[in-house]
Amino acid sequence: MISESQAPANNPAHLGPAHGQRLKAVSAAPGVRLVFIGCLFAALSALCEGSDRTNSVVNLSHYDTVRPDFGRMRREGVVGVIHEATYPPSTPDFAYGGRQNAALDAGLLWGAYHYANATNPTRQADHFLDVVTANWRRSGGPSGSPGVLLVLDFEKNGHYPGGTMGVGQAADFVERIRSRTGRYPGLYSGENRIKQVLNEPGLDPGVKRSLQNCWLWVANYHYVPTATAPWTRWHLWQYTGDGICDLPRLGFPTSVANLRNVERNLFNGSAKDLLGFWQANAWRP
Repeated sequence: MISESQAPANNPAHLGPAHGQRLKAVSAAPGVRLVFIGCLFAALSALCEGSDRTNSVVNLSHYDTVRPDFGRMRREGVVGVIHEATYPPSTPDFAYGGRQNAALDAGLLWGAYHYANATNPTRQADHFLDVVTANWRRSGGPSGSPGVLLVLDFEKNGHYPGGTMGVGQAADFVERIRSRTGRYPGLYSGENRIKQVLNEPGLDPGVKRSLQNCWLWVANYHYVPTATAPWTRWHLWQYTGDGICDLPRLGFPTSVANLRNVERNLFNGSAKDLLGFWQANAWRP
């Protein structure tokens, strides 16, 4: 996934390098330094790993070329993995099936996303579900798993052929997913794109209602997302990708297990809430 989100310079939640330099200067005295470090650690814990947020979801694609150590991921606190299943033009991600089986064997929850373009959205949805179904059934459909968490990757497409999916096309895609699975998928995009295209004055109310039925996965590598309308909250926040992260590494690591510069995500709830969320929204093909 490739996020185009950018942080406003005056956003109070932004903790970039300059902020870190100011904090470092404040903590020059040894006694003050110890107090400050304790306070900083507590604040970061509350922000990203407290009772209301859990840093336990990783997303991957064939661009992650290192073979993931899913057992080590689980030991480091990862609960779920969301992997690209399909991308334009109607291409299955070659790494998807093998990694699905390895992640499930390690006891992790599993999800799949489709990277969208501007071609026929119903055909994209059908191809996505066909690929997810074929791989799940080849694995035997593990009885202990709640199924596959489905996601539409609705970002600006400058990476694959076929242009960028429009808002109306996104609504058609998610409705097709719902009609075949009984579940609405998640919708992933950068915070700026959500703000721009889902809040246009002329947007069809029916289109907006369809997309609001999806759970929200938002990308922002600079600060805590706030511009989530028409949703009232985000469910997943992708805070880093390709090593890009303006947040303090103490609370926002960019690596996990044997992977460096991986895409990591906070869930807006506890670990128990995350399991319940997956069980409520996943689909068993």
